[in-house]
Amino acid sequence: MFVGVIAGGALLALLVVIIVFKLMWRVAEPNEALIISGSKHRTEGLEEGMGFRIVTGRGTLVMPGVQVVRKLSLDLNEAELNVDCVTKQGIPLKVHGVVIFKVGDDYVSVANAARRFLDQQRFMAERVHNVFAGHLRSIVGGLTVEEMIRDRERLTGETRHASGTEMEKLGLIIDSLQIHEIQDPTGYITNLSAPHAAAVRRDARIAQAEADRLATEAEQAAAARMSEATRDSEILQAGYQAERDKASARAQQAGPLAAAAAQQEVVVEETRVAELEAQRREQQLQADVRKPADAQAYQKRTMAEAERDARISAAQAKARETELAAAAEATRVKTAAGAEAEATRARGDAAAAATRATGEAEAAASKARGLANAEATKAKGLAEADAIKARAAALAENQEAVVAQQLAENWPQIVEAGASAFGNVDNMVVLNGAEGMSDIFARALTMGGTGLGLARQLLAAMDPNAKNGEVKNGETKPEKIKSEKVALDQ
Repeated sequence: MFVGVIAGGALLALLVVIIVFKLMWRVAEPNEALIISGSKHRTEGLEEGMGFRIVTGRGTLVMPGVQVVRKLSLDLNEAELNVDCVTKQGIPLKVHGVVIFKVGDDYVSVANAARRFLDQQRFMAERVHNVFAGHLRSIVGGLTVEEMIRDRERLTGETRHASGTEMEKLGLIIDSLQIHEIQDPTGYITNLSAPHAAAVRRDARIAQAEADRLATEAEQAAAARMSEATRDSEILQAGYQAERDKASARAQQAGPLAAAAAQQEVVVEETRVAELEAQRREQQLQADVRKPADAQAYQKRTMAEAERDARISAAQAKARETELAAAAEATRVKTAAGAEAEATRARGDAAAAATRATGEAEAAASKARGLANAEATKAKGLAEADAIKARAAALAENQEAVVAQQLAENWPQIVEAGASAFGNVDNMVVLNGAEGMSDIFARALTMGGTGLGLARQLLAAMDPNAKNGEVKNGETKPEKIKSEKVALDQ
């Protein structure tokens, strides 16, 4: 039992040692450095008594409660550069770039970075930006825009060189510095490129025009060659067609020519046979009865000549007859044509005379109608003038009688005009019966109403001393009277 207790105690002690060792052992990752403070250490390259120890890439024991362990990242960091600068020429520019940096791998750089950024690593990029911004402004101020554009590597190199010392003091090293863009708010860089761009555009236009010219010439030459080839082809085709037509004509004539040749050979053979037969007969006649044959031949020859002469005479007579018939027919046609032309001319003259007579008759009728209308209009105007004159005289002698007559003639219109005053009345109460009704109607006709107004217009129209509907200085207005008369008549 004692042995078991000893074994358990030993195991417990070993477990405690392992736990304590686990708590005290710290391992630095490849991308970080352990900064152990709380005891005095001497590190190579550092002054004695720095007060902290640096561990990279390995493990170490740390006394809990006595020493403090902190981690410093050795990863790459990035700082954006957006700096407003002014060049040597006084041109404002905006430079955009990026700085890739990290904490140096040596103990001096780690110590410097630990002193400055151990608890402020998130502000590291801002500090780097401030360092590079100042040096970048200084370097750009000593350069021209043209130098910056043509030799951007010089700008980058001078900036890295100027910032190197300060970055070493911060414990940082520069992995990369890139100038991405140079912005020109004033348009100076654009104006610098304008002549070159214009020259490039000019050369491009010239090249395009030259290419168009060459293409046009090539197209025209190709079209000319095509036209020439077409012409040659058409000429050859026409020649071949002529040869084909000639051969076809010959082929078509071959049959008749062969038939004619065969007929000619038949005739020749028949002639030869006839000649041989004639010779045989002649010899037979000479041998048998020469004189009777001569007499008979003379008779036949005489008869043949007579028959020939008869046929010739008949043919001549027939030709003469045909000639005379043709002459007679020509004379007949000529006579008929002359008669037809004369008849056509006579018909044209007759039609022209009829048309002329019709036109003269219509003109005379139109003239007569115009004269008749003019006479009728004149008579009507004279009658109206006499009527107006008579009415004016009657109005001058007995105005009241004329007015009474006009009122009697137009009394229906006067009554209708007076009744129109009651057209919009829905209900009307009359207190004194028929007398009240007469009174109301009389007032409607007299109080500036239409009936009295119409009567007054009639009086003014028939007054010989009226002017524009009013009596003045004993003058009259016939036109007004006439218009009022027409209105009353309507």
